[in-house]
Amino acid sequence: MKPTCEAKVRGFTLIELLVALTVLSLLALMSYRGLGAVLDAREYVKRETEKWRRVNLFLTRFERDVQLAIPRPVRTGSGVLPSCYGVIKAAPDGGLSPYLEFSSLRSIGEADAAGRIAYRLNDKREIELWLWPGLDIGPGTVAVRYLVLAEVVKMELHYLTANRAWVNAWPSAAPDLPVSAISSIPQAVRLRIALASGEEIERIFQ
Repeated sequence: MKPTCEAKVRGFTLIELLVALTVLSLLALMSYRGLGAVLDAREYVKRETEKWRRVNLFLTRFERDVQLAIPRPVRTGSGVLPSCYGVIKAAPDGGLSPYLEFSSLRSIGEADAAGRIAYRLNDKREIELWLWPGLDIGPGTVAVRYLVLAEVVKMELHYLTANRAWVNAWPSAAPDLPVSAISSIPQAVRLRIALASGEEIERIFQ
C-alpha cells in the first residue's frame, strides 16, 4: 500500500465568527460616533462663523453711520427734530427699548448724500435700520426698514456729553431748546447688546 497525505483544512468556529462580528460592530459604532462628532463640530463652527460675521457687519455699519453724523436738525410736518435724537421708548412687551435717530452722510452711487437714519430694537429681538430718502421729512414720508442683526435680547445706548458724562437720552425736540442743543451731536456713542446665545458686546464709537 502506498501512503496517502490527507490535507486537513480547519475553518472558523461559530464562537470565532461571533467574536469577529462583535469587534467589527464595535469598530463601526466608534467610527459612526466619531464621524457624528466631526459633523456636529463642523456645523457648530459654521453657525458661529455666520453669527459673528453678521455681528461684525452690523458693528461696522453702525460705526460708519455714527462717524458720518452731521449737526443738522431736520424739519418735519410737526416741527423740528434735533440732529441726534436718542430716547428710550416703551416696547410692545412692556419693556423699554432704545431708539436712536440722527442726520448722517451716506453713499449713494459714487457720491455722499445727507439723510436721516435710525436704529431700534423691535419686539422680535431684531435690530432694525431705518432710512429716510432725505434729511427733512415731509408729511407721509415713511422710512425704509432693514433687518441688520437678529437674535438680540437686549440693546442699550448711551451718549457722551461735552462734560464727559454718559447719558441715556439725547435732547428731545422740545420747542424751547436752544439752537446749539438741537444742532449738537454726542462726543461718542456707547452701544451694548446681548445676544440670544449669551454673549454681551460693548463698543464705543466716536
